[in-house]
Amino acid sequence: MHPLHDIDALLLLALALASKRRPAELAEAVAAVDLLQGAIPSEAKLAESFQRLSTNGLVCAEEGRFTLSTASQAIVTGLPKKADTAERIFEVRQRLAAHVAQGEQVAVMPTVEQLSAAILAHRASGQGAGKNLLMPKPKTAETEKKRAGHWRKPASAARRRKG
Repeated sequence: MHPLHDIDALLLLALALASKRRPAELAEAVAAVDLLQGAIPSEAKLAESFQRLSTNGLVCAEEGRFTLSTASQAIVTGLPKKADTAERIFEVRQRLAAHVAQGEQVAVMPTVEQLSAAILAHRASGQGAGKNLLMPKPKTAETEKKRAGHWRKPASAARRRKG
């Protein structure tokens, strides 16, 4: 697959995260990109990435929802679980470089307007009272106090004398 961009690897990882149980809506894919990277790329870059991935047969669309093809599922399967996002993107990018497309596919590309609406919907859901299930839960000071040493027993007298 040529040319190769970091956003392609990021979008594959985000779609793998967002479409785990069912094909993901565009706003869910945008939320996953935001979760992984901490920022959302421009609509034009996302649209180009969708076009490249779908042309190479890596992204499928069903009724306005997106999912990974079997080839792209093989690319994101077996990534190191303890690696951070940058390492995972690097690994996916390496696997994308080795991927050989099986001919040109019909490009399933969301428009810039659809991507813009999805980004606005994601930002609005983050400001509203509803929960975004893709975002990690913040830890409160109360839970930190409770977890600090609840499992430790005090050292025995013999152990205290040794130190």
